[in-house]
Amino acid sequence: MVESQEELIKKESEFSAKNYNPLPVVLSKGKGVWLWDTDGNKYLDMMSAYSAVSHGHAHPELVKVLHRQSELLGITSRAFYTNTLGPFLQKLINMSGLEVALPMNTGAEAVETAIKAARRWAYKTKKVEENKAEIIVVEGNFHGRTTTIISFSSDNESREGFGPYTPGFKTIKYNNIGSLKDAITKNTAALLVEPIQGEAGIIIPDSEWLPEVRRICTENNILLILDEIQSGLGRTGKMFAFEHSSIKPDGLILGKALGGG
Repeated sequence: MVESQEELIKKESEFSAKNYNPLPVVLSKGKGVWLWDTDGNKYLDMMSAYSAVSHGHAHPELVKVLHRQSELLGITSRAFYTNTLGPFLQKLINMSGLEVALPMNTGAEAVETAIKAARRWAYKTKKVEENKAEIIVVEGNFHGRTTTIISFSSDNESREGFGPYTPGFKTIKYNNIGSLKDAITKNTAALLVEPIQGEAGIIIPDSEWLPEVRRICTENNILLILDEIQSGLGRTGKMFAFEHSSIKPDGLILGKALGGG
């Protein structure tokens, strides 16, 4: 017997821990930009899973590759070399113009890793006093929901009930050069920012803002780390949103669409 949407919603609500408030639609199939629910109603997917399926649902090339790889080799861990990781990283580096890449499991884990890398760089290269490194973030940011990341979120709903919070972050206004200049100290390791803010409401900064941010970071020996988990990989008309500003970041965080859905 096929369960109704109401029954499926009730079952998910009963057995799922509460961390989301979904729309009352039970999806069962996707093809390209189209979705269908269990009653056969058709929808245009305007969300693309927060950009995780920017390439569409059930893309035939991705399905073919997934099927082929599933018959060859599962996960091996980084304890071994594989015949696919090197070529993948080479392509990623050629696309981004950066020097090296490190794959992680999730976008939030990638952000956490970028924070660790920035702090290590501050102590080893910039010679910031141990345990004094600061990372500048901006109001309205969204970089994930781990304990460290919500510590510098300006969304009280994301923070409430999860303290104590991780120190070492300064929050400034988005699209505001003066606010950035005022926040910089000798202990500043990095600026972590979305070139276009996603969860805040698709906030696009002034065209001169990011180039000026790049100049200030370079002048003060600060790493510029761009979170393009939502804006990257073609979603703004260029491969990366930072390309619209003709700059190059020191660190680039990708995710979602990079995993092929």
